[in-house]
Amino acid sequence: MAASSAIRKKTARLRGGNPPRFMDLFAGCGGISLGFATAGFELVASVELDPWAAESHGANFAAVSHGRNLQAHFKARDITREDPASIFKDLDISGSVDEQVDVLVGGPPCQAFARVGRAKLRHEAHRREEDDADIAFLVDGRVNLWQRYLHYVRETKPLALLMENVPDILNHGGKNVAETVAEHLRKEGYLVRYTLLNASWFGVPQIRERMFLIGVHESLDVDVVFPTPTHHTLLPAGYGGTRAAARKLIPRHNGHNQEVGHGHCWISDPTEDDGLPSTTTAGEALADLPPIFALDLLEKGQITRGRKDPADPVFYTSHKPTTAWSRLMRQWPGFCTADQTTGHVIRYLPRDYKIFRMMEEGWQYPEVWHFIEEKRQQLMNKRWLSGENKNADPAQIRGFIKEWTLPYDPGKFPNKWWKLYRDKPVRTLMAHLGKDSYSHIHFDSDQARTISVREAARLQSFPDGFVLRGSMNPAFKQIGNAVPPLVSYAIAMEIRAMIGCQTIPDMRHELLSPKKQKVATTGWSEKKKCVS
Repeated sequence: MAASSAIRKKTARLRGGNPPRFMDLFAGCGGISLGFATAGFELVASVELDPWAAESHGANFAAVSHGRNLQAHFKARDITREDPASIFKDLDISGSVDEQVDVLVGGPPCQAFARVGRAKLRHEAHRREEDDADIAFLVDGRVNLWQRYLHYVRETKPLALLMENVPDILNHGGKNVAETVAEHLRKEGYLVRYTLLNASWFGVPQIRERMFLIGVHESLDVDVVFPTPTHHTLLPAGYGGTRAAARKLIPRHNGHNQEVGHGHCWISDPTEDDGLPSTTTAGEALADLPPIFALDLLEKGQITRGRKDPADPVFYTSHKPTTAWSRLMRQWPGFCTADQTTGHVIRYLPRDYKIFRMMEEGWQYPEVWHFIEEKRQQLMNKRWLSGENKNADPAQIRGFIKEWTLPYDPGKFPNKWWKLYRDKPVRTLMAHLGKDSYSHIHFDSDQARTISVREAARLQSFPDGFVLRGSMNPAFKQIGNAVPPLVSYAIAMEIRAMIGCQTIPDMRHELLSPKKQKVATTGWSEKKKCVS
């Protein structure tokens, strides 16, 4: 397919040394945007439906965006109702629509694709007594938003594109949606490959697996390359099964005819033998943030129910960063902080702080439930059943039982609670973290609490200078929905090379390496390439 006039003009512009420009669809608060902006890309525009996420995105990126109408970057936008032309007009961006965007990025909402989201969709559909409740995840309107993504590809004609989603997009009711998207993009003239990448491979202190699809216009005559892992970690057993199933669903690449072979790229798990350091641990990630002793605050009446403001400032415990991750979080280019950060607020959970203190690292809900059942009986025997308090008030006993009883069936909710390991990365941060943060209980028993907004942001690789708008729950949701910025940065650096941009320094060499040494590449460069 011959390159269009717009493609040729954008290619010439980049060859002339100009910075690449990108547009972010389904942008959220800006996980992908932050990675690309840090990699030297200029933001043209973003599209995000959620008002709080859109406001956060605008607060962090409006001042550095390509458009001149800064307030327009704070607006929530419905991608099903707006076209690039109307958005560019609103942002005071003039010129042909197909000449504005060098790279199009985005991750369509994943709830209908994710297995966790599917169950919720079925439950809500049954509650509404809908006829198609059992297949609600198949008919959910968000399933087809990838088609809107394709519409923006056709309108903006980018040199390259990135799409992100959960691994379950490879098997949505028996259909590989990623391959369907790839087939359409090939018809538009793009070389396309997709794979699974784990955030922990890039130093992020989180075992987060996602599908990434990259397309490059065939006129550039380059191969699609995924970023080289910089760290290794031992993935939990469940991830091995998920990856094995996904690999069967990703079509094979014959290395010759892309239209027939349907190219992909499979990346094997990096190991210590590749000369890579271990990924960041939770203890390293949360370094320098002040402790929050929940039980002490509760006793003093200094923590109550109600709105928590992520804008409240707190001071670090150390003048200088004490770990490589803390250094990255405090010195991220464009988001540096001095002696304080924001968002170090936690949920009000008066019944459970005492239970958090007694939990051991790695405990999940069944272990906690059985422990508390035994603990309640021990305490009741000591207080009321030993003969010392035979005339105890029944209401007092009922209140005590309520305070020492966990409400959920341990057989149905095995993953509902989890206490972090200090010396390991954490499990995936989810969008419902704001309403149910028990999945990430702080490893420090003295603090006896769930993680704060700022701690969640750090575990997702958002720097300490990144602003989150809204109250605590919307902030948690924005973090859980985001692509880890450090993963986005790694991909953005590869895309720079693919589309012919000038080489720039890699911030990871200076900020993330424990010894400030260059990211390891030897011994792994061959393994990152596509395998048949």
